[in-house]
Amino acid sequence: MSTSLINTEVKPFAATAFHNGQFVDVTDADMRDKWSIVFFYPADLTFVCPTELGDLADYYAEFQQLGVEVYAVSTDKHFTHKAWHDSSETINKITYPMIGDPTGVITRNFQVMIEDDGLAERGTFVIDPDGKIQIIEINAGNIGRSASELLRKVKAAQYVRANPNEVCPAKWEEGEATLAPSLDLVGKI
Repeated sequence: MSTSLINTEVKPFAATAFHNGQFVDVTDADMRDKWSIVFFYPADLTFVCPTELGDLADYYAEFQQLGVEVYAVSTDKHFTHKAWHDSSETINKITYPMIGDPTGVITRNFQVMIEDDGLAERGTFVIDPDGKIQIIEINAGNIGRSASELLRKVKAAQYVRANPNEVCPAKWEEGEATLAPSLDLVGKI
C-alpha cells in the first residue's frame, strides 16, 4: 500500500546529470536550502517528453528568479541525455540538469516507477528548502504537463510558506487575494 509523499523528506540518492555540457554529480543534498522541482518523464527520444522539457526550458529563467532549481529525471543514462541534447533542437535549449537514473533508485524513491517497463511516470514534485515534498502531480503517459501551471503552483507554495496563516484558493495568481482560515469562514465560501 502506497502512502502520500506530501510533507515527507526526499530520500537519499546520488546520480550523474548532464548539465550545461558537463557530467555532474547530483544528490538529495543539492535540494536543500532552496526550492526544487523534480520532473520525471518516461524516456529520451520520445514524443510527449520533448514538448514538456522544452516548455519547462522556456520557463526556466522564471523558476530561477524564484530561487527554484529544476531537475529532469528519466531512467535513461546521462550519456543518452547528452546525445539527445546534441541532436534535438528542442532539447538543446535545456540548461537545467538532466539526471540519469538507469538503476531506478530515484524513480522508486518518488514512487513513480512503471516496474513492467522500467520507465518513470510523468511525475512532478515541488520540494521546499527543508527538503520536503509540497506538491505532487502525476499524469498518464499520453498527457503532457504545463510549465506555466507549475510556475503558478510554485508561487502559491512559496506564498503559503512565507504566510503560514493564509491559504491560496483555486486558480490563485500572484498578487490576488488569499484566505485566512477561521471559524467565521466555515460554510461561507
